[in-house]
Amino acid sequence: MSYTVPKKIVLIAASTGGPGQIEKIIKALPKLNDTSIVIAQHMVVGFMDSFAKRLDEDPTNNIFIANDKTYLKSSGIYVCSGSTRVSRDSNGLIFSKKDSSLNSFNPDINYIFNSFLPFTKEIEFLSVILTGIGADGIEACKALQENGSLCLTESQQSAIVDGMPSRARKEIKDIKILDIKEIIQTIKEFCS
Repeated sequence: MSYTVPKKIVLIAASTGGPGQIEKIIKALPKLNDTSIVIAQHMVVGFMDSFAKRLDEDPTNNIFIANDKTYLKSSGIYVCSGSTRVSRDSNGLIFSKKDSSLNSFNPDINYIFNSFLPFTKEIEFLSVILTGIGADGIEACKALQENGSLCLTESQQSAIVDGMPSRARKEIKDIKILDIKEIIQTIKEFCS
């Protein structure tokens, strides 16, 4: 079976304080058409399924856990965990996932987001760094922006924890800085 590759993908990175922000984004989305959302929210493994279930309470769009050998369909929302990456096979874009003690985060945002770099010539990307501690995702968002993707981060006033957004503002040249309401509006417009 062959799966259509989406024309657009939104990559969302978050850590501490992220679940509530992500829930606001997902609830505000229109019905996705040829656009997929990939969520990398730092979380303890045992809570990932319940987080996905909570997001799936809004029936507008389908929520999937990006398990090993899950295909990225053209209008879905995918929640990642572990060491997850995307590659292409003869049927489309496919996630591969393994649990790894080498990565200090669950999931490893840089690992996931960097795996999308080979597809920046054919897919339009919007990468978003939300609230969180540390710098996971900064390196990958910088690389995505250098390859033509639009990158957003939360403002200091909007972020529940300003670690990741602060690093993004310092390290990613010309990153757009928006509060959560403006981020939601930008994602909605991107998905339209």
